Amino acid sequence: MGTGIDTAPGRGATALSRRVPALDALRRYSTLDLRADLIGGLSVAAVAVPQAMAYAMIAGLPAEYGLYTAIVMTAIGALFDSSRQLINGPTNAISIALLGAIGGFANAGEAVQAAVLLAFLIGAIQLAISLARLGDLTRYISHSVIVGFTLGASVLLVLDQLKNLLGQSAVGDVHAHFAVRFWRSLTEGGAIHGPTLWIGAASIALVLVLRLIKRLLGWPLLPEFLITVVAMAAATAWLRLDEQGVKVVGDIPTRLPRPALPRFDFAWIHDLASSALAIALLGLLEAISMAKAIAAVTRQRLDLNQQCLSEALANLGGSFFSCMPGSGSLTRSAINQQAGARTQWAGVISAAAVGLTMATLGGYARFIPRSALAALLMLTAVRMVNVKELRFHLRASRFDTAILITTALAALAISIEFCVLIGVIMSFLLAVPRAGHMLLTEFVDAGGDHVRERLPEDETPAETLVFGLEGEMFFGSAVSLERHLDAIRSRVTDRTRVVVLRMKRARTPDAVGLLALQRLVDDLQARGVHVLLAGVRKDLQIRLERCGLLTRLHADDVFLEQPVRLTSTQAAMRRARELRGGAA
Repeated sequence: MGTGIDTAPGRGATALSRRVPALDALRRYSTLDLRADLIGGLSVAAVAVPQAMAYAMIAGLPAEYGLYTAIVMTAIGALFDSSRQLINGPTNAISIALLGAIGGFANAGEAVQAAVLLAFLIGAIQLAISLARLGDLTRYISHSVIVGFTLGASVLLVLDQLKNLLGQSAVGDVHAHFAVRFWRSLTEGGAIHGPTLWIGAASIALVLVLRLIKRLLGWPLLPEFLITVVAMAAATAWLRLDEQGVKVVGDIPTRLPRPALPRFDFAWIHDLASSALAIALLGLLEAISMAKAIAAVTRQRLDLNQQCLSEALANLGGSFFSCMPGSGSLTRSAINQQAGARTQWAGVISAAAVGLTMATLGGYARFIPRSALAALLMLTAVRMVNVKELRFHLRASRFDTAILITTALAALAISIEFCVLIGVIMSFLLAVPRAGHMLLTEFVDAGGDHVRERLPEDETPAETLVFGLEGEMFFGSAVSLERHLDAIRSRVTDRTRVVVLRMKRARTPDAVGLLALQRLVDDLQARGVHVLLAGVRKDLQIRLERCGLLTRLHADDVFLEQPVRLTSTQAAMRRARELRGGAA
């Protein structure tokens, strides 16, 4: 057994540890945890270095900005993450969306400043979502949005990196549609460069061979991406392929990220605002989806608002250290979890390892060929698409199929960042009608104060009608609720003496729902029918009192929810018999 580390925090320290989950983890930290986190963090760093450089290249930024993000964002995100194994930093999806957002900045320096400003705006939006405690609203966004986005983004990534794999030049105006730029680059970007293509093909082959070795020998921590990048850089330097036209990453500064304010240009903020909103939502969806996937394996409980806060602080903090926007990484989080990391400190260790690598080995990275990174990105794009998950969502329902296909097509036809907003809007448009659907069930007297659902062959009840209302009694269900209340009115005849309404499963009533119920009570009482409310919960009772609806009913005609053997419905049925007897 490892030696536990108990900080024995006081009241203030306990409150702080709740806000900083990584500090809370130290209260029970052991040497076994440290060993597991070291293995996990170093395994992540081995993949993070080449990935971060490649993701910066996707967004059209110098490679060092991806590394800055893999240091600062990863460390800040790890400290505040609700998930113990989630790794923040540059991601494939965010980089593709970032490219679409800053593509209009032809000047390289302005593109970098716009990316940093975008990180600040994204963090501010995510912080507002967290402070408003809207993190739970992400449950109303279908996971099909993520699946559709991943499909569209993967196709775009492969097409975008094809020119780098073939050694062609980018052709086309940055404001033109992606399809136009892709076609012009393919047809006007020059002939295929043989050495560049060979480097890219060799990179793909080497990664596949190393993955086969990992699987056959059971070496899950073998860093195939890092080995491939080092091997291709060594081959490029040894054969002097850069002198033969093979494009390389170039010099990478060995200095670590330094604090600097983003460029707050109001014209830029206006232009980037819509993209910031789309990428902020995408980042939250990406991080929360990955955190939930890990939690399903580790059985960890997540705080979604805390997770939103960690994403916000990671982007905000990163923007003051020249970082590009980021989110929770699918691949690095999976590696961290599979390597056995136990706490958030694995992310901090990973960030420190990336920083050490950059400070000591950055000068040797200049020979890394761009076609090798393009090959790694294309392989990553292919693996991003989970065919089994894709098939499942397409078959699950028309709801999922519509969202998935629309989101994927929007990524290809419109833009990568706006496809997320389109998917989110579709989720709400399709979810709200479902949330606003109430159910009405009719019951019959089963004898002995009991009731059961009325079957088609049952005789029509004469003097006592019993109905159950289920669902959210808010403005969104107004149409459904009115239809059910009209059905109750139509069932009332001259012989009806009592109508019992079971309200136990009618939830969160608002003014619209309560007004509709009040009108029903008034209408039935005007026809000489007693109305009994059964299963009234305490919160519903308070709202009925505030609205004055209870003054329209006799005190004996309202039955609160009973956690005892005699249920409120049984008590209401006894009262109905008394009323029928009195009326007779």
